[in-house]
Amino acid sequence: MANKIVNEYEPDFVSSPGETLLETIEYLGISQVDLAIRTGRPSKTINEIIKGKTAITTETALQLERALGVPASFWMNSQRHYDEHAMRVAEKEQLERNTRWMTLFPVSAMIKMRWITKYTDKVSQLRELLNFFGVASPDAWNKYQSKYKELHRKSYKYEVDQYALAAWLRRGELLAQQIECKPYDRERFKDTLRKIRRLTLENSDIFREELYKLCLESGVIFLIVPELPKIRVSGVAHWLTMDKADKAVIQLSLRHKTDDHFWFSFFHESAHILQEFKKGVFVDESRKREYEEDLERKADEFASEMLVPAVALTKFIKNADFSKKAISAFANQIGVSPGIVVGQLQHFGCLPYSHCNELKRILEWK
Repeated sequence: MANKIVNEYEPDFVSSPGETLLETIEYLGISQVDLAIRTGRPSKTINEIIKGKTAITTETALQLERALGVPASFWMNSQRHYDEHAMRVAEKEQLERNTRWMTLFPVSAMIKMRWITKYTDKVSQLRELLNFFGVASPDAWNKYQSKYKELHRKSYKYEVDQYALAAWLRRGELLAQQIECKPYDRERFKDTLRKIRRLTLENSDIFREELYKLCLESGVIFLIVPELPKIRVSGVAHWLTMDKADKAVIQLSLRHKTDDHFWFSFFHESAHILQEFKKGVFVDESRKREYEEDLERKADEFASEMLVPAVALTKFIKNADFSKKAISAFANQIGVSPGIVVGQLQHFGCLPYSHCNELKRILEWK
């Protein structure tokens, strides 16, 4: 979406069909009574049309065509334009009362990322935000936003801005809708994850296209969507129904740019896809329902086991040699990036978070 400033012009006034009808009969020298007789309509109906109290129907438009020689399409278009203008005026007045709702969202950041276009007036900017979410009004958004049935994990240390998160999720949804993808195949995706694990040894400029391709072949759409301020979410797994088929979406923010965080987030969200729990909201801090915590724990265990098998990691930890050389040799032995091993050792408290970070790769994503 273009990052440009738009000044949206809307006419303040549109002539009603009744005014045009009055001008037409006066020009032709026909009275309202005569027109009523010619069209077979009651005089009261003709008068109410002229005063704008009654709309021109298709039947009346055809009768006016016969009586006045002006095409029925003209009268119908005139009525349609007038009705649309009246509705837009009413909508604008309603939106003007709701512009404060827009301040809940990181609109400036969304404009900067070219997710939405910048407008010079608040009402037009509000319309742009509503168009982004695909809803007609703030009230409709409040009812509709519960549709986000994501599986995501976030930091325990910070509160997440739910409005920014909703925008980030919607951006992923819009991108995913544009991507052609095979129907989801669980068994194929499980096999694909073993192939994807080997990509951890590569730089992002090498594995990027292969990762996209492998996921798509299994019916999983993989996306990188830059994070918005205050969402503090590494990844999300959710589902779309497109072409009457379910397609899974893994959406990462690349909040942490090192390979250990990236791959753990990817396999964590992959676990949620394999769980095939297509409804519900799963947040790390949430303890409302037992199964949410259980699914998150299992997703973490799945990611850890995929990257650094527990048996091998336990054996390595017992040796108590956490030098860079030993870590690199162990990583080579199990076939993953050394940075991933460092991340797991730090996570389990075997290595301070300030140690061996040089072994982690910094990922660049265009």
